Amino acid sequence: MIVVAVIGVFGALIGSFLNVVIYRVPLGRSVVAPASACGQCGHPIRWYDNIPVISWLALRGRCRDCGAHISVRYPLVELAGAVAFVFVALRFLPGIVSATSVMALVAGILALVGYLYFVAISLALALIDLDTQRLPNVLVLPSYAVAAVTLGASSIIGGSLPALLPAAVGGVGLFLVYLTLASAWRGGMGFGDVKLAGVIGIYLGWLGWDVLAVGALAAFLLGGVFGVILLVSRSAGGKTAVPFGPWMLGGAWVGILGGHEIAAWYLALFGLGVS
Repeated sequence: MIVVAVIGVFGALIGSFLNVVIYRVPLGRSVVAPASACGQCGHPIRWYDNIPVISWLALRGRCRDCGAHISVRYPLVELAGAVAFVFVALRFLPGIVSATSVMALVAGILALVGYLYFVAISLALALIDLDTQRLPNVLVLPSYAVAAVTLGASSIIGGSLPALLPAAVGGVGLFLVYLTLASAWRGGMGFGDVKLAGVIGIYLGWLGWDVLAVGALAAFLLGGVFGVILLVSRSAGGKTAVPFGPWMLGGAWVGILGGHEIAAWYLALFGLGVS
């Protein structure tokens, strides 16, 4: 549990950095420099005023220097980072703890790192898409390399090379599915969704065919339910543009965290089983 708690704290710190990413990347600004500052008075934020969640609460959501309001979104993203990292840790740490060799241990750690990266990028991309209806290449494209290195190395070191087949099929397959949809439904889905689909397919497929199927379908189910709610509540019309990236990522995490169990439950309804 100590390891899970440490990973959660690390997730909160990553969440604090993601706030910078979410704000600066769409503007084309560096996420490294200059240092974070108050958007109202421009005063650099002191280190003790930049402690995730705690500093916002201590300052009561106000800048120490000018008293300007600090959006509650900042601590919520930090908290989301902590919670998301804990869930990923709980999903992958059992495999690490039960490792019977150094190679299996290293393979498990590499997989954990890969999925921690993916959950961090998922938070950033979901919020950027909601804000700007864009999925920046600078965040999406490097994810292919990270997935290839972490999951590929994990498979090679851990002797689980068969996992690379569904990962490759998932990446190429989802990319082509979304490319077809984007071509047929112009204006309804952007090419950013297509590029993200390939990343999602890799991360889903590496965990198995059942996880790939559940995660891919969950995106459309979640997005469809949300669209119906908007129409019924009259919050949007039939031509209202709704970002699909958050639902793609939400569906992916449904698959990653519960895909095996959901697939087994569904097949059991028909008297079938899944390995």
